[in-house]
Amino acid sequence: MGVPSGARRVAVLGSPIAHSRSPVIHAAAYRALQLPWDYRAIRVGESGLRSFLDGRDERWIGFSLTMPLKAEAHRIAASLDAVAMESGVVNTLLRVGTAGEVPHWSGFNTDVVGLARAIDRAGLDATRTVVLGSGSTAVSAVLAARRLAAEAVTVLGRRAEAAAELARRFDVIGQALDSDAAAAAIRDATLIVSTLPGPAGTALELPSHAFDVPLYDVAYDPWPSPLARRWTAAGGSAHAGLDMLVEQAIVQVRIFTTGDPAAPLPVEERVRAEMVAAAVS
Repeated sequence: MGVPSGARRVAVLGSPIAHSRSPVIHAAAYRALQLPWDYRAIRVGESGLRSFLDGRDERWIGFSLTMPLKAEAHRIAASLDAVAMESGVVNTLLRVGTAGEVPHWSGFNTDVVGLARAIDRAGLDATRTVVLGSGSTAVSAVLAARRLAAEAVTVLGRRAEAAAELARRFDVIGQALDSDAAAAAIRDATLIVSTLPGPAGTALELPSHAFDVPLYDVAYDPWPSPLARRWTAAGGSAHAGLDMLVEQAIVQVRIFTTGDPAAPLPVEERVRAEMVAAAVS
């Protein structure tokens, strides 16, 4: 499908990217806002991100970014919002000008507020949060738990050194997933947030009492994820990351349309409803 001449353009970038639900979710938002914008998925690897961005003309407003681009986008951004600065992670770029022929981009992190809102809207208790994983999404999970006034946050990583590094950065507890300390943290948890890639949940070793704690899995395609299937088979409750995707996308739409992640959209509840309907269709 062609793009009308002069149409404003936005996209989600990553590799792989074909599975992304962002195009249908964003398209629903722009329809609700009566904006004739084009939003699509484009495969871009980490090494090619800078040259891709440098080649975009002024029709391009900005980009959503998924793995493996979030750290590289942080390095490329000419300016950062407070959440991107604290987290070291950028999942949204907004065009803020051009120097000569090279566009300049401002970087934002909408994952933190998106996850915090999704957990809150699901009615989950983040008082003692355990985060599974130690990558860029785990960083956002730690900061989301803090937004929800968590009293304790523990990061459990498959690699003990990665969990320890994240713990040092954010003054939380870091443990190896297979340690006795990890089992104790899970026993005391009120919420477990998994930021692990879907296949990792198949063979993940967890104590049996883990399934008594509600799971929020940032995975959403396919759903249920392998980890969620294990949770529900054991009688536990598992919540999909699709709500996080929608909530962080709402903040991205705010950024793309107003430049301000805190500025509510016109008829935002209707926009949210349209995005949720598109996400599950």
